Amino acid sequence: MKNRKATEILLIGGSAGSISVLLEVLPHLNDHLSFPIMVIVHRQAHPESILEGLLAFRSRLPVEEAYDKMILKASRIYLVPADYHLLFEDKQMVSLDYSEKVNYSRPSIDVTFQSAAQIFMGHTTALLLSGANADGLEGLRCIAQQQGDVLVQDPDTAEIAYMPQQALLNLQVDAVLKPREMASFINQLSTKY
Repeated sequence: MKNRKATEILLIGGSAGSISVLLEVLPHLNDHLSFPIMVIVHRQAHPESILEGLLAFRSRLPVEEAYDKMILKASRIYLVPADYHLLFEDKQMVSLDYSEKVNYSRPSIDVTFQSAAQIFMGHTTALLLSGANADGLEGLRCIAQQQGDVLVQDPDTAEIAYMPQQALLNLQVDAVLKPREMASFINQLSTKY
């Protein structure tokens, strides 16, 4: 890996096949990380979504769905709500946006990745998981241009390999990770132990 700047935000994006990876990784994350984690998953809007509770059940870190004008805290996992794009206003505050879908998706991984790259610049780390479209590729490109860290799931371990494969075909990535390697990699990004 290159000369790394301290991670100030970790973004995890995924689509079909990514929930099972999250459920495998979350139980092994340290409960004191020096940065927040933002999870962007393609999902249908549903009034009784159980995803937040499912992730919280498996995580030692608090999990909550992001809301407009939310202030981010380290050692927390935030889930982008269905049917909204999430943008960073600054390093602490996020906003939700209901503009057009990007890559047929709202939330769009690209939108959040690109916004984070503009705010956190080289202190951004992003991990792209299993999925069936190319959402996330342009966002990873922006993060790479800002000297942030670009991570992808090993396509051989992905339920649907297309999304991480697109990143590998089009970008120089910093690490290709199997799900069993992700938690220890993330824990090592933290400046608190």
